[in-house]
Amino acid sequence: MTQRRRSSSEGESALRRRPQLSEDVANHVRHMVMSGEVLPGSYIRLDETAAELGVSVTPVREALLTLRGEGMVELVPHRGYVVSPLTPEDIVDIFWLQGQIAVELVRRAAPKITAEVISELESFNASLSAAVEKGQAEEVEFSEFEFHRVLNRLTNANKLAWFLNNATRYTPTRLYASDPTWGRAAVRNHEELIEALRIGDVERACTLMRQQFTDGAERLIAHRGA
Repeated sequence: MTQRRRSSSEGESALRRRPQLSEDVANHVRHMVMSGEVLPGSYIRLDETAAELGVSVTPVREALLTLRGEGMVELVPHRGYVVSPLTPEDIVDIFWLQGQIAVELVRRAAPKITAEVISELESFNASLSAAVEKGQAEEVEFSEFEFHRVLNRLTNANKLAWFLNNATRYTPTRLYASDPTWGRAAVRNHEELIEALRIGDVERACTLMRQQFTDGAERLIAHRGA
């Protein structure tokens, strides 16, 4: 839940402006697959997807090739692309990997925490809380992303941050950002994380960071099972 994603309407308007970018299409399909909007065994039709997003078929085809390489879709000869199975264990694995990287980043950031950093974290968490209560999903995504970015950039671990950014492509952030229950839990977690960093309790900070990803996996599994 650390990488900011566009809202559905914002994403689709961006696609119309930049139809050459197949990665935007891939992000759209990833969200649908991970959130359960399309179920395993469903076909992703090139023409339908292109029409839905207001793009040509070419970036859709390129996006599906990318997603095939990621194991999210499979090519069925003469029929097209079908959504691959996604089990609860897969979801746990995805969030475990994200959590492992995020915990290492917060461990490295902890010794570099200053009063200014604490103030910045508190500011973004306050913005997150306000956005959650107002139901502003786009601002929820932004504030959550910026909160974590404050910590990640302290580490100067650019490769780890890059890996985390790529791993979080599989997080349906719009789903979480639209859920006030998740939002309030994230705010409380951040408050405890800030306090742990303020007093230098690194292990507590790591535990709290790990909990965010465990919670994310559990919520997604429950949502997809509904």
